[in-house]
Amino acid sequence: MHDNPTAQAPSQVASSKPYRVKEVASTLGVDISTVYAAIHEGQLVAYRVGSGRGTFRVPRSALAEYAAKRGIPSELLEVAS
Repeated sequence: MHDNPTAQAPSQVASSKPYRVKEVASTLGVDISTVYAAIHEGQLVAYRVGSGRGTFRVPRSALAEYAAKRGIPSELLEVAS
């Protein structure tokens, strides 16, 4: 077996896993439609996964930036981790 210098430890992979829209809504205490609106208005960075219409994923860094701009304490973001 070969060592892969770019491989991440399982805990690092889990901590970098993007949020689903439902998780973002739950973490922020808002309705899912509010999250979709923020995405469509360009206030919250997200990307589509899957074929067809797909579904959105929100990078953890994007949620942290969104929360910081709105004065939401970073401790609240740990809930969805």
